[in-house]
Amino acid sequence: MNWINSGFKTLNEKYGYIFEAINNVLLYMLMLVKNFLIQAPWPLVILGVVVLTYFASGRKIGTTVFVGFCTFFIGFLHPIFWQKAIETTAIMLIGIFLCVVAGIPLGIAMARSARTRNVILPVLDLMQTIPSFCYLIPGIMLFGLGAVPAIIATFIYAVPPLVRLTDLGIRLVDTEVIEAADAFGASKKQKLWGVQMPLALPNIMQGINQCTMMALAMVVIASMIGTRGLGDEVLLGLQQLNVGRAAEAGIAIVLLAIVLDRITQSYGETLQERTAPNTKKGK
Repeated sequence: MNWINSGFKTLNEKYGYIFEAINNVLLYMLMLVKNFLIQAPWPLVILGVVVLTYFASGRKIGTTVFVGFCTFFIGFLHPIFWQKAIETTAIMLIGIFLCVVAGIPLGIAMARSARTRNVILPVLDLMQTIPSFCYLIPGIMLFGLGAVPAIIATFIYAVPPLVRLTDLGIRLVDTEVIEAADAFGASKKQKLWGVQMPLALPNIMQGINQCTMMALAMVVIASMIGTRGLGDEVLLGLQQLNVGRAAEAGIAIVLLAIVLDRITQSYGETLQERTAPNTKKGK
């Protein structure tokens, strides 16, 4: 497949400055988040996670204590795992931020236009069919090794669920509510941001939850292209036949996944509990 190699070479030669600019912006964002989290005292980070969980879960003490314990135990397993977990989280946060910025508007466009939906759906199907390892190839060819191609691969791999669930959430809004908004003379913009988006928020949060889990899986896989983090520890443990090291890193990844899942899913459940009574009152 020489034509593929020559195509990527030509693309880099003609538009290399664009890829360089994207690389610099993403690297700057990554270093900003990473340095902030690493330089912050670890008790303060754990306290921040606990407070975030407390309010996201609707002040549920059990969920808050459980998440706080999991966060503490990541560093308790091995001192180096705390910094590795921070590096993994920083890459994930940038990837999820890109997913939210691109995924929610795409989902809104799909919900508002059947033609747009028919165009985007096959693309989403293709993105979810391609094996995750394949996403690393274009990232390496355009951005080299390191964290930036991992962020690009994470974005492509994790954005489809968010787009689909945003579209689904908006389309599932009760037609009676839409008709009531029309009766009051609401414009399309007012209906979207004042009626449809608030009622679709639980579905959108579920999409962010799925996006978060897929982003974590992709960041671990991206350790194969030189991305530092907990996935790097798993890879080194396997390469050195150090089962204990790989197992400890694997447990740390599971704990990180539990923390992220509990925060996002609990917030989605809280939104759903707040939305349900309002919907019943509206009926």
